[in-house]
Amino acid sequence: METARHKLQMDLLVNPLSSWLANREAYVAGNMFVYFSPNQVKNHDFRGPDVFVALDVPRGERKSWVIWEEGKGPDVVIELLSTSTAISDKHQKKEIYQKRLRVPEYFWFDPFNPNDFAGFSIKDRGYEPIIPDAQGRLISQQLGLALVYWYGLYFDTTTTWLRWATLDGSLLPTDIEIAKQAQQQAEQAQQRAEQTESLLEQERQLTQKLLAQLRAQGINPIE
Repeated sequence: METARHKLQMDLLVNPLSSWLANREAYVAGNMFVYFSPNQVKNHDFRGPDVFVALDVPRGERKSWVIWEEGKGPDVVIELLSTSTAISDKHQKKEIYQKRLRVPEYFWFDPFNPNDFAGFSIKDRGYEPIIPDAQGRLISQQLGLALVYWYGLYFDTTTTWLRWATLDGSLLPTDIEIAKQAQQQAEQAQQRAEQTESLLEQERQLTQKLLAQLRAQGINPIE
C-alpha cells in the first residue's frame, strides 16, 4: 500500500465486509493479484485491486485470484487512489475492469482527498456512473450496501474514511467497535444488576422496619 492510511482504509473496507458476509459464500480480499489470462506465467494480464469481492464462491484462503480456476471474476472492485496510481486507476485499470474482467461494479476513493470518490456500474455498452443518492452515498447493488463517508478515529488517525453501511444507515462495525459495544453492554448489564440488588436490599430493610414497628405495638404479623 502507498501509505499507512491506505492500508488502514483497505482494512476498514475489507474486514467489516468479510464479517458481514460470514454466513454467505463470498470472498473478500485486499491488495491481492487477480489473474485473468492463462498468460499469467509470462507475468502479464493481471491486476492487484486494493479491495475486491467475489460473491457465490467458496470461502477459504487463496494466494491469488485466478479467474479461469475460480470460474468467475470479482463482482465489486475498489481502488484507493494515490498520486502515483490515480491516472492508471481512472483509465487503464478502469478499462481492464470494464472490458476484460467485466467487473459489475467499480469504485475509486482517494484517502487523502475524499471528494475524489466515484462509482460505476457495468451496462451493455460499458461502465455508467453510479449517481449518489440524496444522502451522498454510492449504492452497491451487488452487495445491497452503501459506501459512505465517516469522519472519526480509526487506530491512530482521525480523518474522513470510506465505510460500508446498510441501506438503513447502520455502519458495518469494525472488530474494535464490536468489542467496545460488547463491553458497554456488559457494563450496562452489571449496572442494572447492581441497581436491582440495591432495590431489593432497600425493600428488605423497609420490610424489617415495618415488622419491628408492628411488634412494638404488640402485633405479631406472622400469626
